[in-house]
Amino acid sequence: MYLAKEKKEEIFEKYGKGKNDTGSAEGQIALFTYRIAHLSEHLKTNRKDFNSERSLVRLVGKRRSLLDYLMKKDIMRYRAIVKELGLRK
Repeated sequence: MYLAKEKKEEIFEKYGKGKNDTGSAEGQIALFTYRIAHLSEHLKTNRKDFNSERSLVRLVGKRRSLLDYLMKKDIMRYRAIVKELGLRK
């Protein structure tokens, strides 16, 4: 299993307010970023896995929606999470 409970808690503790704070936008964005990276690696070796490709596109859309929400709500938190995760080039 690529995403164990401990890994999830670690992500939420680092980017959220605590390991049980699964509702914060920053924590969810970080989790989606981890999952997107995993699916991208999977699709490099399994090019014809179209279900995973669709899941990847949906995850990117969800992350984009959360980033848009965070940008409207609090621009400083948005800039911090983008910088910390390295989402912009």
